[in-house]
Amino acid sequence: MNYQESIEFLYARLPMFSRIGAAAIKKDLTNTLELCDRLGNPQRQFKSIHIAGTNGKGSSSHMLAAILQTAGYTTGLYTSPHLHDFRERIRINGIWAEEDFVVAFVEKVKPWLDEIEPSFFEITVAMAFTYFAEKRVDVAVIETGLGGRLDSTNIITPELSVITNIGWDHMNILGDTLEKIASEKAGIIKPGVPVVIGETQPEIREVFIEKARACGANIIFADQQRFVNNWNHQGSLLIAEIAVHMHQDHEEYQMDLTGVYQLKNLLTVLETCHKLTLKGWKIDKHHIKTALQKVKTLTALHGRWEVIHHHPTVVLDVGHNPDGIRQVLAQLEITPHHALHLITGMVKDKDIDKVLALLPKTARYYFTQAQIPRALSADELAAKAASLGLEGEVFLNVNIALQKALSLAGKNDLILVCGSVFLVGEVNRSLLHL
Repeated sequence: MNYQESIEFLYARLPMFSRIGAAAIKKDLTNTLELCDRLGNPQRQFKSIHIAGTNGKGSSSHMLAAILQTAGYTTGLYTSPHLHDFRERIRINGIWAEEDFVVAFVEKVKPWLDEIEPSFFEITVAMAFTYFAEKRVDVAVIETGLGGRLDSTNIITPELSVITNIGWDHMNILGDTLEKIASEKAGIIKPGVPVVIGETQPEIREVFIEKARACGANIIFADQQRFVNNWNHQGSLLIAEIAVHMHQDHEEYQMDLTGVYQLKNLLTVLETCHKLTLKGWKIDKHHIKTALQKVKTLTALHGRWEVIHHHPTVVLDVGHNPDGIRQVLAQLEITPHHALHLITGMVKDKDIDKVLALLPKTARYYFTQAQIPRALSADELAAKAASLGLEGEVFLNVNIALQKALSLAGKNDLILVCGSVFLVGEVNRSLLHL
């Protein structure tokens, strides 16, 4: 098989969460452990940092990878899902895994598939760990896929564990209370391994403290160490002035990830870097400041308040759960624009009514759907939205919707595409002559 045939084989042969939802989830780590055992346990052959959380884990992973890379470390990065190409999930110093490696890996594991019956995600995790081991990375930043305790990535013993925050998402799998969701995410805390918690949330703070205590793991809450003293936008950068609690010193950081919600992630990443330096990693302020100015260039991160066109402004954001949408709406409030055109599509297993209830009634809506079985039909989404006073048209796919929005938008208008990672991934940027 060639590369495209190998990827299509994986899509067709293995249950895939992004396409079918919870039915693709395996209830324990047995398959991942079996796969990795047959592969020589690659997860034990490189150092790692493990990152979980409801929102912000992707951005934080990319920021941290950019910093480690700038500090001179050969840095692996595993994230999911991908937007355009499968190989986005597996990168070293921002470069995707080679097509030949993917082809060879699929050929190697094919004889085991009937016996082990792994999911798409389990195969992908084993592939990433094998790639990082073969390439002898100095460190790999590993983002969990879903939850933590039973996530396939949770077979590593990292240098440091990071949990960004806890919000309402995947309740059908992780639990119907914040405490239950937090408990699942806390499953990445390992014996003796320090853990950084990004946000102090009073109702679940003790969940993390108790888990860390049981594991003998040092725990620190990032937002109790530093705070954002001031911030502003300058051109294409977000400028943040960060202060350390109980100290006079302030430091300025310039970020190419310009969503204001990135300020929370910045505090998490800064504390993570501090913890790594205490463990002997050579990371200084110059590395951090240099990397934060060009995270998108270093790691090829997309879809986080990503402005892809001006006059009208076109923004892509992968926000898709209530907390994520709140952050996007807060960014909208401080972004100058005349009329708002909102292109949205969602998947069936999200808290759709809660998300729709947050959206502004003054926007013009373009309802559509990603081209995956898990997507909610655009007609059904439009009907739900109409019951909440959100009016708009229905479109077969995101690009038809985008063409319509571009034809109607004035040069001072803003077109926002959000609601699903998969919807954002299907945007054809050539429509904007980029």
